[in-house]
Amino acid sequence: MKRSPLHTRKELAVFRKELRSHLTPAEAFLWKQLKARKFQSKRFTKQHSIGNYIVDFYCASEKLIIELDGDGHQNPNAEEYDAKRTCYFERMGYKVIRFENKMVFENVSAVLMEIKENFSAN
Repeated sequence: MKRSPLHTRKELAVFRKELRSHLTPAEAFLWKQLKARKFQSKRFTKQHSIGNYIVDFYCASEKLIIELDGDGHQNPNAEEYDAKRTCYFERMGYKVIRFENKMVFENVSAVLMEIKENFSAN
């Protein structure tokens, strides 16, 4: 039996494409700052799959995952699911940082500063 790759699993391709074409307003706003190596010359991908999960943004050179949380993440079931995902990624050596959607809109400079602070060599 052939083992699936960890990144960009084929069985998630349609779902990733759907998510990419229907970004939340917060994701679209942050993506404008991150795309095309605009931020710190780092390459980010949006709606990137790792294992069976799809993350909002991923920077491979930093093993950094950025997740944006809207109102749907503010309940016990979602919080438990998010914690499970975060543990999975951290066990694999990834760093996960999370921002509430409103923070992206209200203080994008602070969001970008925190992202930069999570790079291995500032």
